Amino acid sequence: MADPARAVPWQTVANLGLAQTVAWASSYYLPAMLATPMAADLGVTSATVFAAFSLALLVSALLGHAAGRAIDRHGGRPVLMASNLVFALGLCAMSQAQGQLGLFAAWLLMGLAMGSGLYEAAFATVVRLHGRDARQAITGITLIAGFASTVGWPLTTLLEQHGGWRGACLAWAGLHLLIALPLNWRLPGLPGQHQHASTDAETTPPQADSARGSATSASATQQARARWTTALLALVFAIMGFAGTAMAAHLPRLLQAHGSSLAAAVAVGALIGPAQVGARLLEYGLLRRAHPLWVARVAAAMHPMGALALLALGPPAALCFGLLHGAGNGILTIVKGTLPLALFGPQGYGQRMGVLMAPTRVAQALAPWLFGLCLDRFGAGSLWLSAALGALAVAALMLVPKPSAAASGTP
Repeated sequence: MADPARAVPWQTVANLGLAQTVAWASSYYLPAMLATPMAADLGVTSATVFAAFSLALLVSALLGHAAGRAIDRHGGRPVLMASNLVFALGLCAMSQAQGQLGLFAAWLLMGLAMGSGLYEAAFATVVRLHGRDARQAITGITLIAGFASTVGWPLTTLLEQHGGWRGACLAWAGLHLLIALPLNWRLPGLPGQHQHASTDAETTPPQADSARGSATSASATQQARARWTTALLALVFAIMGFAGTAMAAHLPRLLQAHGSSLAAAVAVGALIGPAQVGARLLEYGLLRRAHPLWVARVAAAMHPMGALALLALGPPAALCFGLLHGAGNGILTIVKGTLPLALFGPQGYGQRMGVLMAPTRVAQALAPWLFGLCLDRFGAGSLWLSAALGALAVAALMLVPKPSAAASGTP
């Protein structure tokens, strides 16, 4: 049962949500608007720019574990503030790039910032402060930052039109220093902590030794169950990351391969964002009392359901596919934060999130290239790949131990 005294203040949710909006808009959503002018100015191809972006995602995957561990130990405030400084440094470096080497170096810095400054770090921050009472805060953060592309794409375009792509990068660096950094600075620090675990161990009475044998056996079973659950969640999150990134990069082309016009494909793509936000509002309202495991199963089924409808019915089902994909993707963003918390508890949450999200970042880095190859070779039939992967994710979630059993597992 939630403790009202530990409820997350709305200021904390607002600060993290707005800071995350700046972080996502200036990193993950930046290449979509600036890849073409960057490539033209630097004398490289757009594919090279996206390859540099993929490098950033791979670097973020490697860093996530260490960043999560740092949040567990020191809280999220210093880690998030440091990420704003590195974001600003990376964007400044990008604005000064003169060739391929400078471009990749700048995106390497961006990867360091992304590994310690995106959703996983924000979720770990509120969990470190408020434990199991952080679920609604996680939803609130994603509701605000869910508009990152809605705000970021037009703003980046406007900045590029008035100051070129280099000026746009500098402007985003300034926004990190003037807006995101102060917002993260206003986050509460950790209260005084006592090492209860070590104290308890030191004061364990000698008569407790006789119970250690049976406790060790039970602990081994719990640890095995926890490892199995972690592996399943890592698989699910990687699949969802692959599908979400693949659709973000290739949705208009995919819908055109299924017979939709360019105008219709763009219109469906424009509804993905509202579908995500609407689904998150649904999670915040009607689904807030449901266990995240059941919410995850429903959300994971939405993409394959929409895909099967599009494969069976063609263009008339394009809108259905777009709405189902967007809604499922929107809820799964929340589930990535709430499900590990519900299954494992707050202890070691940041470090576990780093482990869980590492395969996701790798999948996201490879998704545009791999799904693009599938589209080139199989055309409309490439949707069977994402549908099959979605079905695999649902099956994996069905194998996750029941909440009561999984919750007893140790990190």
